[in-house]
Amino acid sequence: MRVHGKKYRAAAEKRNPETRYQPRQAIDLVKSSSFAKFDETVEIAVRLGVDPKHADQAVRGTVVLPAGTGKSVRVLVIAAGDKAREAEAAGADYVGTEYIQKIKENWMDFDVLIATPDQMGQLGALGRILGPRGLMPNPKTGTVTFDVKTAVKETKAGKIEYRVDKTGVIHTAVGKISFDENKLVENTRALIEAVAKAKPSTAKGKYMKKVNIAATMSPGVLLDESAFAK
Repeated sequence: MRVHGKKYRAAAEKRNPETRYQPRQAIDLVKSSSFAKFDETVEIAVRLGVDPKHADQAVRGTVVLPAGTGKSVRVLVIAAGDKAREAEAAGADYVGTEYIQKIKENWMDFDVLIATPDQMGQLGALGRILGPRGLMPNPKTGTVTFDVKTAVKETKAGKIEYRVDKTGVIHTAVGKISFDENKLVENTRALIEAVAKAKPSTAKGKYMKKVNIAATMSPGVLLDESAFAK
């Protein structure tokens, strides 16, 4: 059984664990409950009424958080010629096909990998390295594309990927505790609405079962998702 410290217990007493709070109330509670000495990440956990073992219920997608993520994202683009120059102009941190060999040699100093479709044949051999880290480019998330300019700019602006895990939960960050309330509300709205739109046609019963929002070190607060989801 996990034993929490005094600061955590004091923060937990500020909220009713059974109450589903309105967005601004929930975020205000999360911010007022933060006690860490660093800029905590604000995270959301969405429990869905899906069975991820079925491919047609594996909820996955991307969304651009309007207020950004609060952290700098290192973008690597595997492209050649004009597309490589386009990626550089868009602000990619690393560009070029030579990085394929670097990855084989265990170079991993990037957060997002974008590739043009013509380079995917070479990247296939890196599946064992990139796959487990969630870094393999995928057309569904917009990371396999000839429109590298848009992909780079959206990633830098706060585009995140969300995907349901094997327990039926989506875990993702929506900002930092230092963000003002409005920015956290905007980001939370964007995520919840995106997940709602991604509901599989085969999902039965209540789709969005529970939404929990919390800072890295703080207790979670239940969010009334109906304030966002349509």
